[in-house]
This record gives sequence, C-alpha cells and structure tokens, in this order.
Amino acid sequence: MPIEAKVEAVNTALLILRVMLGVIMLAHGINHIIGGGKIEGTAGWFASLGMKPGIFHAWLASITEVAAGAMLVAGLLTPLAAAGVVGVMVVALITNHLKNGFFIFRPGEGYEYVVSLIAFSFVCALLGPGEWSLDNAFDLMGLAGWSGGLIALVAGVGGALALLAVFWRPEKTSAE
Repeated sequence: MPIEAKVEAVNTALLILRVMLGVIMLAHGINHIIGGGKIEGTAGWFASLGMKPGIFHAWLASITEVAAGAMLVAGLLTPLAAAGVVGVMVVALITNHLKNGFFIFRPGEGYEYVVSLIAFSFVCALLGPGEWSLDNAFDLMGLAGWSGGLIALVAGVGGALALLAVFWRPEKTSAE
C-alpha cells in the first residue's frame, strides 16, 4: 500500500474516533442538562454519589462533557479535550462504576464503558486529531504525541483526583 493511502487511512480512522467520542460526550452533557430529570436530577444523583454540592458538580461535569465533545468533533486543542473526557470518566469510574464490576449491564453499571472512553481519549491525545482538524489548520499538531498524552494524564487524571480529594464525601455504609 502506498504511503499516501496509509496516511489517508490513518486520518480517516482518527476522524472517526474523535468525532464519535466527541458526539458521545456531547450527548452525555446535553442529556445531563435537558434530559430526564434535567440538571436538577443530575445534581441530585451526583449528590447521592457523594459529590457535594451536587448542583456545582452537575454543571461542571455537563459543561466539561459539552465543551470536550465539541472540541473533539472539531479537532481543536485535542489533548485538552481528551483531558476533559478523561477527568469526567475517572470521576465516574471512582464514584459510581468501579464497585459494580466490569460489565456495563450489571446492576449499577460496571466500568467497561467508562474505561473504554478513557482509553479512546488517551489514543486521541497521543496520536492527535489527524490532518482533518482545526489543530492542523491552526498548526497545533505539536501538541500530539507524548506531550498530548501527558496533558491528558496530568490534567485529566490529576484534575479528577484533585476534585475527588476536595469534594467527594460518600455516605458511610453500615459495614464501614
């Protein structure tokens, strides 16, 4: 296969990956704001998980999901967008999904889905958005590679762990 065909295939794969990840995050953020119980319902759910004040965390997560999703779709500041997804998903993993086992269909929802989104986000941060992106148009492709992965790791995982250390106060169970 000629090198040009390989490059086009990689660019197509990166476009599909980041747009799908972006659309998923956009849908999550919008649903938290206007779907089901709206932002108030999301706030109540977050508070029940120990993220207090719930309304603050509902807005923070929802806006992060919408912004990161839109940035991924556009391929703009891709490692930072990936960090947003990583951060939100690490918080979801720790506060809700980890205790439920691997499979998403288990009661309470397992962690296979959120771990997949975290992994896909790191791939986007490491490989970059591809040539068909605003990062390429604005000559920001230097953010990809190990520096992009480091941005996603430090800002995403580090931000999530800092947020949890300051705000996460789950209710004690009778076994504790």
